[in-house]
Amino acid sequence: MSGRPPDGEPGAIVSRFVPSPNHGERRGGRRPDLLLLHYTGMPTAEMALQRLRDPAAEVSAHYVVLEDGTVVQLVPEDRRAHHAGVSYWAGETDINSCSIGIEIVNPGHEGGLPPYPEEQITSVIELCRAIVDHWGIVPERVLAHSDVAPSRKEDPGELFPWDRLAEAGIGHWVAPQPPTGEVMLQPGDTGPEVEALQDALAFYGYSLQASGTYDEPTRQVVTAFQRHFRPARVDGVVDSSTLATLRNLIASRPG
Repeated sequence: MSGRPPDGEPGAIVSRFVPSPNHGERRGGRRPDLLLLHYTGMPTAEMALQRLRDPAAEVSAHYVVLEDGTVVQLVPEDRRAHHAGVSYWAGETDINSCSIGIEIVNPGHEGGLPPYPEEQITSVIELCRAIVDHWGIVPERVLAHSDVAPSRKEDPGELFPWDRLAEAGIGHWVAPQPPTGEVMLQPGDTGPEVEALQDALAFYGYSLQASGTYDEPTRQVVTAFQRHFRPARVDGVVDSSTLATLRNLIASRPG
């Protein structure tokens, strides 16, 4: 079954409307104010579309962007799609109810994480632009799946061009400081410097407790942060580049 996307949504960008049964009401009457980007992590687009429309799988997204730039809509934007899973951002635990999800066809880390084709990124930018304009989504709430679920997810991965989106006015971004060779903080460290790092990451929005111990959740969050904001080296270890990029992001965030 295919058809026309609902009024008020980016119909000019959508090539096909192929409904998924996996959606529901947004809880509490929430309007979407967060945009979440994923990769499909499956060998082919056909397999991903099949899974996102399988009632037994109970997963879905609002949009899928194919490698050639084709945009397929599965769920109307005013409905709650099942794409985020167990997740958290800035106090929100029901990310599905406050977000719009875009799945970008790419086999992911298990499939070698190939580069995203230019045609695909062009369409992702156009689609994101339409969504953030329509709903008034602020830049700091355009996020990676790995940001909201750092213990479980890696997508859309360190090869996703967040800088390209930022050039188009989408997402919060500062030019990352180049990686350095020194280690400032790493797993197993303890003390006030670790606690200050944890406080800063939690202040930005990540789910992290300020324990003062560089534990596994801290490593996972640092890895997710690097994957999005300092992708030149993703190792879960803090150097001056990671700290400077985090501080610059916080300093440049509105409000």
